[in-house]
Amino acid sequence: MKRRDFIHLSAAGLATGLLVPALSQAETAPAVAAETADLYYTKDSAGRWSGKVATHLPTIEISKADGKVTVKVVTAHEMKGYEHYIVKHVLLDKNHKFLAEKLFNPMEDKAPISTFTLDGYSGTLYALSLCNKHDLWVNSTEV
Repeated sequence: MKRRDFIHLSAAGLATGLLVPALSQAETAPAVAAETADLYYTKDSAGRWSGKVATHLPTIEISKADGKVTVKVVTAHEMKGYEHYIVKHVLLDKNHKFLAEKLFNPMEDKAPISTFTLDGYSGTLYALSLCNKHDLWVNSTEV
């Protein structure tokens, strides 16, 4: 085999190895509906999970004492072991910066309830609730 033929065949093999899998995936990949491409769901924008708002949207309770803000986040969701459960709650500040999180153990935690204490916080507070089957849900309140 001539050197030039070897180089041409090698280049053709490389191109085939890169392009054929990409083309086959492009043809068989299902189209993603706009509503399923959301990063999170809310009460007003539940998308494909519209029937899940009551059990997936976190509720936020605020109490203040001595300059501290206590935040209680509850998701009315049953904990069915690792089959179906709330993975965690996350708190974000008014600029969507991370404040705190609580990870749940579905074998030990009977309900997804978390309590956080913040020093002198005011403004919008976001609570996120992540379900292992029904994605990420966000609610907010003013402190």
